[in-house]
Amino acid sequence: MTPPASFIFDTPGDAQRAAELRRVKALATLVLASTLALFVVAKWLLNVHPVFGFIAAFAEAATIGGLADWYAVVALFKRPLGLPIPHTAIIQSNQQRIAEKLGEFIEVHFLEAAPVEAKLRQIDFGSFVADWLRDRKRSDDLARFALRLLPEAVSATETSGLMTFIIRRMSSQLQSIDLAPLAAGTLRGFVEEGRHQVLFDDLLRVMHDTLTGAETMAMIREKIRAELPTLLRFYRADKFLVNKIVASATAFFEEVQSDPKHPFRGEFDRMVLSFVDRLGTDPTYINRIDGLKRDLLARPELADLARTVWSNTRAFIERSASGETQVLQHHLAGMFVAAGEALAGDAELRGEINKGLVAVLRSFIADQKSGVSTFISDQVKSWNMTQLISLIEINIGRDLQYIRFNGSLIGGLAGLALYSVEFLLRML
Repeated sequence: MTPPASFIFDTPGDAQRAAELRRVKALATLVLASTLALFVVAKWLLNVHPVFGFIAAFAEAATIGGLADWYAVVALFKRPLGLPIPHTAIIQSNQQRIAEKLGEFIEVHFLEAAPVEAKLRQIDFGSFVADWLRDRKRSDDLARFALRLLPEAVSATETSGLMTFIIRRMSSQLQSIDLAPLAAGTLRGFVEEGRHQVLFDDLLRVMHDTLTGAETMAMIREKIRAELPTLLRFYRADKFLVNKIVASATAFFEEVQSDPKHPFRGEFDRMVLSFVDRLGTDPTYINRIDGLKRDLLARPELADLARTVWSNTRAFIERSASGETQVLQHHLAGMFVAAGEALAGDAELRGEINKGLVAVLRSFIADQKSGVSTFISDQVKSWNMTQLISLIEINIGRDLQYIRFNGSLIGGLAGLALYSVEFLLRML
């Protein structure tokens, strides 16, 4: 069991309130003693003049009223004169029940779903987050805090086997990707956007430059010369034919290049689209691409590259966390500030954040409110009641002491009224 909770009365004004309480207590006791003394004196002088009968009646009733209210105030906190009188020391005697009812009251009346949700909806969580992130100092502190946690997270990832699981999972996912339809779809989009025509123009330019090159023309001439009869070679027909072939070819290339709607371009489009269709459906192409994918993923160089990248990333994180380099911290802080700015300018996103947090907190409070009730009840049960009563008396005891004044006054007036009625009845 936990020891009873203790209270330290050192809040501002406690000493002054305690002194005021002692003063009012003394004054109330003095009033009670005065009414008792007045009663004795009035009774002693009763034969001197009838007015002392009225004074005695007032003082007697005032004394009884003062005593009754003194008893009521004292019985609320402790046993009057230390006597074991039933139904006294009410707060101390009912500590357990008060604790349970207080916890139940808070659970039922303060933590109900409707008022909790209404209160949560008044809070603009999105704006709070945005303003918090937009503060550069706070974003720097958050980035510094995140960097301190990163090395431990990396180490935990390695030692827990999570990294092995991630690698295996990634490898499995990559193996399951069907690259042939993906490649076909990418190429089809490439063709539909007309980007293949740029490649086609580059191909025509290369063919033109290659065909008109001196070495190419010399090679073609030698091939033609070897096939021509001796008589035609004598008249150098090979040179004539080469020039004609090259001139015709270059003219054709230039014509295709200058005409975006040339029929040859349409043929090239159909050829490329036909290849794309075969790439996505032909089992030969599909099997060949899958084989290339498997060979690539099985290469040891790929695993070495992954380990190298991971090692370099870990070293960079460790250097950033130790303060050796500020690059990552500045980058993270900038990201947080940018996120805050973006959030501040996006009312719809802030609204979604508010709705989400309201739903989460509402559900959390609904699930935990019984625990809150139990916690409050246990706390009250563990309190040191002597100290708690002293705390209550310091804060509200002064007002309670005025009940004694009122009791004396009202009792005295009631006694005076009753005595007056009795006096009048005797006179009749």
